[in-house]
Amino acid sequence: LLSSGFWTASAGACGEREGRTGRPPPAAPPGLTFLSVPAGAVRAPLGGSAEPLARCVCFGLGRFSGSPAARHQLAFLLLLLEELGVPPGRCSLFDPAFSAQETAALGQLGLRLLPDNEEGKHDIEGSATLFYMVHCGKALYNNLLWRNWSAGALSKMVIIGNSFKGIEERLLSRILERDYSYIAKVLKGTEEVALPAHPRYLDTFNDTSVHWFPVQKLKELSPEVWDFVEEPTYQDCDNLEIIRKEDRADQQSPDRSLQ
Repeated sequence: LLSSGFWTASAGACGEREGRTGRPPPAAPPGLTFLSVPAGAVRAPLGGSAEPLARCVCFGLGRFSGSPAARHQLAFLLLLLEELGVPPGRCSLFDPAFSAQETAALGQLGLRLLPDNEEGKHDIEGSATLFYMVHCGKALYNNLLWRNWSAGALSKMVIIGNSFKGIEERLLSRILERDYSYIAKVLKGTEEVALPAHPRYLDTFNDTSVHWFPVQKLKELSPEVWDFVEEPTYQDCDNLEIIRKEDRADQQSPDRSLQ
């Protein structure tokens, strides 16, 4: 991963994006700043800030013991934590498909395992948090947004995962608004930068973007956007793409390459 050049292109030197565009980057959440990149962006803790070091939460990594793509995604996560200065113990993971051996391996790497299937409904509890969710089902992103549905919380979140713009382009508007209403409502309050394409990792990081939610853009959304906070149920959704709490924990993860 390091020798391919993909990592360098995805987490390059600070200030590169500003120099390339001639414009300063959009405002970062409190305590976070850009690691600027040629065709992508990630966030890093701002040294000396009063904001605590960023936490990281990873959903949907998959069976990395048997999947080269999942191993590359895990390697990227570990490099990202090192680059951001986030201790492995501040990074929590969950995938209901993890085997006992995979769980043990993650523990040996110093990473934490979330005890329960939250279905993506993870509350940031006021801490600036990076969510690493490469090729997850749309419902996971939607559930995460619902759980943190306020300008104050969303502005402290960064999501590395499937392009929200891509989701908007691929789904009929009525389906997006019916099944994934929180993604639909946050689109106008989202900044998004794609990770760079690399021939070696086309199936590993394709359609992956960094998303963040500047508080000023969120404040410009209609007040009605914040009024409806009903928990998503997906009663009319034909292909949910996630494993729910009532599903068997040993069930295989959905084929994320199709998402």
